[in-house]
Amino acid sequence: MSTVLDIPVSCNGVELDASPEYFGELRRSSDLLGQPEALRARMMEDGYLYMPGLLDREAVRQGRLSILEKFQAEGALDENAPLEEGVARADFKGRFIPDFAMGNPAIEKVLYGSRMMAFFRDLLGAEALHFDFTWFRAMTHGQASWPHCDLVYMSRGTHNLYTAWTPFGDITRELGGLMILEKSHLKADRIRKYLDKDVDSYCENKPMTQKQEEHPDQWLFDGILSKQPDTLPHKFGGRWLTTEFSMGDVLVFPMSTIHGSLDNHTNRLRLSSDSRYQLASEPVDERWVGENPPGHGPHVHRGVIC
Repeated sequence: MSTVLDIPVSCNGVELDASPEYFGELRRSSDLLGQPEALRARMMEDGYLYMPGLLDREAVRQGRLSILEKFQAEGALDENAPLEEGVARADFKGRFIPDFAMGNPAIEKVLYGSRMMAFFRDLLGAEALHFDFTWFRAMTHGQASWPHCDLVYMSRGTHNLYTAWTPFGDITRELGGLMILEKSHLKADRIRKYLDKDVDSYCENKPMTQKQEEHPDQWLFDGILSKQPDTLPHKFGGRWLTTEFSMGDVLVFPMSTIHGSLDNHTNRLRLSSDSRYQLASEPVDERWVGENPPGHGPHVHRGVIC
């Protein structure tokens, strides 16, 4: 990994403290592959599992190309650069692209194929189920994700649920990448009010209800934990942890781990997916399964008494 001082360390333009006290390297757990009990113990200890080389690199590369070809077809890429480099046109802004990933055989082979499902079967100790909805992002220069926990987006089924963040490309420090707030999974009680929220629920008995009814397509809560990522290590303790990722790597974490991403400082697309896994025997959040998962929106809004 590059030293923490050779490029800006920031999230959505907010500079992070890159000193060793507040910024560090993810611990690798690939040596524990095939040892389910050790993997579970490491997950409980760290709040994540960084698994370099878990997936077949060539399969991930083919998935990457399938996405870049779609961007090429819509004219989003620099036509003077090789396709595989994923250089964005100067005026192109990255976006959320589940439509590029869902029903895409090359992507689904990576995320829901034998290697990934075998890993989760071992980790969970029984048959695993994956969500049918695939979250996929293409991030361009200056773009990043604010710190959040995933539970607020998918809490209507089991909470014994895991995210697999998968880079579809080698992600250098310049491209940014996911970062985990160290030991944040152990701080759930301190953010319980946040974790108990659901981005598709609203308070029926509060004044904001009228606003919700007038604008049902707008969230009153966007799921962001903080827009001050520089303050979180001071508030909760621990460091922001990241690394330089390679195609084939996977970063797995539970619903209460605080995470976000670093800014992309290049003109290339940073491609990555979030996919979710749970025990097949436990309840499933209906927003994310089925032939056409409904996802977020007014059709799944739920009024609650607050």
